[in-house]
Amino acid sequence: MRLHVLVDDVETARRAVEDGATVVQLRVKGASTEELLERGRPFRELPSLFVVNDDIEAALQLHADGVHLGREDSGAERARAEGLLLGLSAASVEEAVAAEQDGAAYIGAGPVWETPSKPDADLPIGLEGLAAICRAVSVPVVAIGGVDASNAADCIRAGATGVAVIRAAADVRRLVEAIDAAR
Repeated sequence: MRLHVLVDDVETARRAVEDGATVVQLRVKGASTEELLERGRPFRELPSLFVVNDDIEAALQLHADGVHLGREDSGAERARAEGLLLGLSAASVEEAVAAEQDGAAYIGAGPVWETPSKPDADLPIGLEGLAAICRAVSVPVVAIGGVDASNAADCIRAGATGVAVIRAAADVRRLVEAIDAAR
């Protein structure tokens, strides 16, 4: 759970894994299940955990390790029943506790900082909000939202197990160094 990279192509994912990413998440906002299947087939060959964003059916057909669902997505019960590693998003302590009660194997907490990847996201929770979420649950917490090599260590020191990045996916080596230094 140390470093999740959210990507839409296998070449970026492959480079990220070679540089130290431990989880790759196929994230193509607005994509159909068929498009995710087309893009996702080569991900299965990567030596990392493979998670599909928002689409349980694609995760099952791709034999992914897991699925990550946003707070507005349904299907947590089905994901658990199908044996998928379940990641759920949370932007508050209350949402994190509910996610853990819903069977989340890990929680994506954030946005920690503002991010152009989710312009309509909630207000940033900051490091204090991240730390509060980490204290409130017993499952791993992955910080997301505006995380990069300059602030990843702060997330780990706040209690996060790891970080998730979209824009910083090309900077995996520096991210790994920052995370490892904070541990």
